[in-house]
Amino acid sequence: MAAHSASAALLEACIEAGIAYIFANLGSDHPPIIEALAAARAEGRPAPRLITCPNEMVALSAAQGYAQATGLAQMVLVHVECGTQALGGAIHNAAKGRAPVLILAGASPFTQEGELPGSRNEFIQWIQDVSDQRGLVRGYMRYDNEIRSGRNIKQIIHRALQFAHSDPKGPVYLMAAREVLEEEVPPVAIDPARWRPLAPAALAPEDATAIAAKLVRARRPLVVTSYLGREPEAVPLLTALCRKLAIGVLESVPSALNFPAADPLHQGSQWNEPVQNRALAEADLVLVIESDVPWIPRHNRPAPEAEIIHIDVDPLKAEMPLWYIGATQSFRANARVALGQILAALEGIAPPPETMAERTRHYAARHAARAAEIAARAEARGKITGDVLTALLRRHLDERTIVLSEGISHYQTILDQLSLARPGSLLASGGGSLGWNGGAAIGVKLARPDHTVVALTGDGSYMFSVPSSVHWLARRYQTPFLQVIYNNGGWKSPKLSMLALHPDGFAAVAEDIGVSFAPAPDYAAIAAASGGAFARRITDLADLDEAIAEAFHAVRIEGRAAVLDVSVTPL
Repeated sequence: MAAHSASAALLEACIEAGIAYIFANLGSDHPPIIEALAAARAEGRPAPRLITCPNEMVALSAAQGYAQATGLAQMVLVHVECGTQALGGAIHNAAKGRAPVLILAGASPFTQEGELPGSRNEFIQWIQDVSDQRGLVRGYMRYDNEIRSGRNIKQIIHRALQFAHSDPKGPVYLMAAREVLEEEVPPVAIDPARWRPLAPAALAPEDATAIAAKLVRARRPLVVTSYLGREPEAVPLLTALCRKLAIGVLESVPSALNFPAADPLHQGSQWNEPVQNRALAEADLVLVIESDVPWIPRHNRPAPEAEIIHIDVDPLKAEMPLWYIGATQSFRANARVALGQILAALEGIAPPPETMAERTRHYAARHAARAAEIAARAEARGKITGDVLTALLRRHLDERTIVLSEGISHYQTILDQLSLARPGSLLASGGGSLGWNGGAAIGVKLARPDHTVVALTGDGSYMFSVPSSVHWLARRYQTPFLQVIYNNGGWKSPKLSMLALHPDGFAAVAEDIGVSFAPAPDYAAIAAASGGAFARRITDLADLDEAIAEAFHAVRIEGRAAVLDVSVTPL
């Protein structure tokens, strides 16, 4: 039997906390953990499965995807400060997307003459010893700490995960040197029930009653949300509330399925377009639930006389130095809990039938007009547009499909044309660092192996995703998914940003402003070479439907990943 090391205790804590996977990019600081994993396998003890990740951002994106699908944090294991920095923008995505993740980094050994097991024996252990490794990521973490002794390593792991799983959820960061991870320690019994996350916050009963009454009295109430659907159980509650009181729903930069898109009360979504949203302008009561950016006030905002009520687990947006929406009332509460309270407060209240009928007619007419416009955009007129591509993809989706959207300049097109209804069927990173979709697809597929995972990405996001690592992982760990590239030949979003500020400037008429990807890589071939993926490049509309069908067959029947590189309306 192997000695009971701190690393063995670490693995025990992971199993106790429900960590099934360690997404690892291994280094010289990890021999104690590697040995503990091997000993657990040899001795038949439970341990998380190690997923070898050649790229750290892919590792963290995979852990984020798993958390988005399940709500459970997994571990990401990286190499000292180098691996911590290589996590890159995925740290931002996990933090802004409120995804619970446990990141564990090694640290350079703190002895150099063999004083303790694990003492320095490689030159890099001097080079990689930095003064504040935790400081590299502290601004994004819900909690960070250094494990200084193996004797309380299990308590530290469980404490970190309490932070990760408590609102506002997010990533946590721990680091430990080899001497600590090699330490022989006595077994410690942990009762996971004593380390549960905090209970979700609720509204005061009188506040729930007051909000319910205001929703009944308002002439044109509107809900604005961005990510209420990260907790899928909240979606039917919002749906029930809005249907009961005929309240319109507007999604602002949505990163989850928040409300059934085909419901007549759904008023669509808004992104960066520099226009005033009609539903927002007409509302006399705006209930903002779970949104970081409910509108962009330079172009789009509620009427000055509108009352704004704000419910969020982080209503102060503590990590955003500049943030305000003019709310008359703000409440720190979990959306699912708060919606349940508001619905309960409405029991026994009969809203005026004529008011409900008028609201319903108003919002339904707006919804129908918008639906007709979306359908018209999907009509094929001899060329492939983002609308045409997405409408064709929709035909192949079923109740066991999860869509990951990182289409950037096609975000709204994707949402409009898919018109999804099932909670949990749509995920986005929640952040702004591109390249999440590939690794996230691996994590979602590990979490939901019986579902079809479809990642929709721009050509820029595809390159950011490190497809060589992603598709190697997909083959090795049997996590096939379909990745569709909306290839418009470059970075369209930076061009749109430039035009928004300088519509008549020199760059507006310049031939090259640094956003083109010509000559284009063979994107699909990267996936084929790295992971044996089905790969097709489509430039002709006549080939598109057949290629989509073949790609879904490869994923669902053949069990291998597929990449479709589709040329859409160019820059």
